[in-house]
Amino acid sequence: MSLIFTIFKQQFLHLPVILRLSAYEVKSKYRKHYLGAVWQIMNLLLQIGFYWFVFGFGLRGGSPVGDTPFFLWLIAGFIPWFFIYYTVINASNIVYVKLNDLSKMSIPPSVLPTIKIIEHAFSFLIMLVLTFIVLLINVEFAGVYLLQLIYYSICLLFLLFGFTLLSSTLVTIISGAQAIIQSGMRGMFFTLPIVWEVSVLPEFIYNILKLNPFFYIIDGFRASLLGGSWFYQDVTYVIYFWSVTLLVLLTASHFHMKYRHKLVDYL
Repeated sequence: MSLIFTIFKQQFLHLPVILRLSAYEVKSKYRKHYLGAVWQIMNLLLQIGFYWFVFGFGLRGGSPVGDTPFFLWLIAGFIPWFFIYYTVINASNIVYVKLNDLSKMSIPPSVLPTIKIIEHAFSFLIMLVLTFIVLLINVEFAGVYLLQLIYYSICLLFLLFGFTLLSSTLVTIISGAQAIIQSGMRGMFFTLPIVWEVSVLPEFIYNILKLNPFFYIIDGFRASLLGGSWFYQDVTYVIYFWSVTLLVLLTASHFHMKYRHKLVDYL
């Protein structure tokens, strides 16, 4: 547990640098595209439009999910996944890419995944605001359930930090790990309740899929944006999620602290 505190202490002590570098990365990324930040939104809309057409019309024939139109149900789960996917993919190789620059910046390698998380969080906040607008236009207002977004955002940040800290260390010391992570994330997309109702599966398979902590996040954001349930209604699932997240943080902290001084030897 002391390793986790050490890692988080490094994040706190270097927070001004993390925020400054995250802002720089955002500006640098958008500078590469003629449309700037608009391209990020257009990319998201194109993907949502594609899945809406294939799954909403092609497979479902335009039928709603319960009383909720499929399009609204889709974006409530797709927005957090968009943040999760691109953060994991980009943060997983950040240590490998930036390791040679660490000596110049005088920062520990553990802060690099945090820089990517905050960088992508800017886009995530914009997408959430746009989602609110779309839901309001379609008279879908979750009311007090929206307060849960604070809780699920905290869950997401802790899980993402642990996961990317571990993956960024593994990518640096194991050749080919980045390709495995990318393939795994693409496959994971179809095991989560994003574009289809996994609850229609047999209960045994459904419960297995729920073991994925990202399932908890996607389900939670959708419950917050569309309303219908509170996170504390399933105490067992809450305990399970935080137990897995703590295990991920412990594992990530152990591997990172063990190899942090040897990372350059693996380049």
